[in-house]
Amino acid sequence: MSTVLITGAGRDNSIAAGITSRLVSDGWTVCTSDLDSGDYPCDLSSSQGAQDLIDRVSRDHGTLDGLILSHAHCEESGILDTTAESFDRHVAVNARASMLLIAAFARQIGDEGGAIIAFTSDHTSGNLPYGASKGALDRIVISAARELGPRKISANVVNPGPIDTGWMDEKTRTELIPYQPLGRMGTPRDIAGVTAFLLSAEGRWVSGQLLSADGGFSARY
Repeated sequence: MSTVLITGAGRDNSIAAGITSRLVSDGWTVCTSDLDSGDYPCDLSSSQGAQDLIDRVSRDHGTLDGLILSHAHCEESGILDTTAESFDRHVAVNARASMLLIAAFARQIGDEGGAIIAFTSDHTSGNLPYGASKGALDRIVISAARELGPRKISANVVNPGPIDTGWMDEKTRTELIPYQPLGRMGTPRDIAGVTAFLLSAEGRWVSGQLLSADGGFSARY
């Protein structure tokens, strides 16, 4: 049976929660992690947190076949009001921890290989440290696709666009729906299907890509 680790799985209505439900129904053994919750609570701002997490999960479940990076640290700020401490924490959690998780995942991979999927964002001005750290994540994952390909590991970044996970009020939904060609907001279930495909044997040929799986939201640009 295949085993996958999903980070950032602390909220019941999150993207990670939607993915968890789908993969469990598909027969995966799913291990979840978040800062203070999930099967394996972990502080990814710590330089040792990523390796410790992979070690704990693989000790309890054996070789991991999939890694889904859905964790994120986010504090809205721009160039003039972002502190060095805030920027460093964004980079530590969103970029550095992701790199270390990917490396630890690759070191324990089996002969059949595996798949890495990370979630990114288009945020820039007004949400600078989050957007900058997600930009670094994009490059890390695409690099992983090339470097880890010989280990039979695929790696992709998915930009889901705005997903209704409970943070939207009615005003926000009303403002965003006109930009959605399909006439509705995305849900965790939509992203779960994309993720399940990329994890599957059929989806492994897709690698090294930054995919917009946003119902056409990005087509307005």
